Amino acid sequence: MQLSLGELAQRLGAELIGDANTVIRGVNTLKDATATDVSFLANASYRSQLSGSLAGAVIVSARDATDVRGAALVVANPYLSFALVTQMFDNRPQPVRGIHPSAVVAASAVLGEDVSIAANVVIGEHCVIGTGCEIGANTVISDHCVLGSDCRLRANVTLYHDVVLGDRVQVHSGAVIGADGFGFAPDKGRWHKIAQLGGVRIGSDVEIGANTCIDRGALGNTVIEDNVILDNLVQVAHNVHLGEGTAMAGNAGVAGSTTIGKHCTIAGGAGVAGHLTLADGVHVAAMTLISKSINEPGAYATGTAQMPMQEWRRSATRFRQLDSMAKRLQQLEKSHEGKA
Repeated sequence: MQLSLGELAQRLGAELIGDANTVIRGVNTLKDATATDVSFLANASYRSQLSGSLAGAVIVSARDATDVRGAALVVANPYLSFALVTQMFDNRPQPVRGIHPSAVVAASAVLGEDVSIAANVVIGEHCVIGTGCEIGANTVISDHCVLGSDCRLRANVTLYHDVVLGDRVQVHSGAVIGADGFGFAPDKGRWHKIAQLGGVRIGSDVEIGANTCIDRGALGNTVIEDNVILDNLVQVAHNVHLGEGTAMAGNAGVAGSTTIGKHCTIAGGAGVAGHLTLADGVHVAAMTLISKSINEPGAYATGTAQMPMQEWRRSATRFRQLDSMAKRLQQLEKSHEGKA
């Protein structure tokens, strides 16, 4: 794959400072780029590398254009333009259209045009697979599932029954969508399973990371709206509702029946307890535990800052003493008021 700088500038809507005929063959970092690579600067932390970069062109904002050693592609949002350029140079192997002989497709399933069904795929009864979908090897799509157009399921994905995906949904390897939620009723030392009777409804332009699990609803559906991004190893429990444009990073989890608003971010390792509501525009810091509903947008965090182990142990001891210290303080205040 190669493009001239003039072609790149046109596709990005960028102002080009440099030779439009320069050929670009790849994308790389400022540090490692060569004369046939395009790079980018979107983080001020890397500005010191700009003047020394050997990149054939660098995507920058207007304020940094004069510091570029070679050609510059001047845009309003360098990180967005970088994302678009990576798509132009995507080196992912292209799938073979058609159905592999080892695939098992139910007679009642409906497949759209230009689908790619790889080896050992299983597609159950009454499924609908949209136009242009790619189903990776060993993937299982159980009965009554619906995939919109241009969905991409990588190898070893599992969709339980009654899962609906919108258009252009990407699901990475090992992900499980529609498994039973964690529902059990205790009685006399035993657990009795609650049948999970709902499904999963996922909107369009959603990406689901490797080994992520999205549980089916207990009665209604688990719902993920359009343009949601889930990283690897994310847990979404039964009857959770994730609003449009929300993103969750690796190892984050949401417990059952919680509603998370639009354009929220849940950072890595964070947890959200069940039966809560988070407003639109809530941003949860890494390793935070959200234990009550949040009604106002903004950034939220729990826990303590990093510190040496011995200092942390002393602080942890003080945490356990806070309640008794507060009670003693109240007694002292009362005593002082009585003497006043």
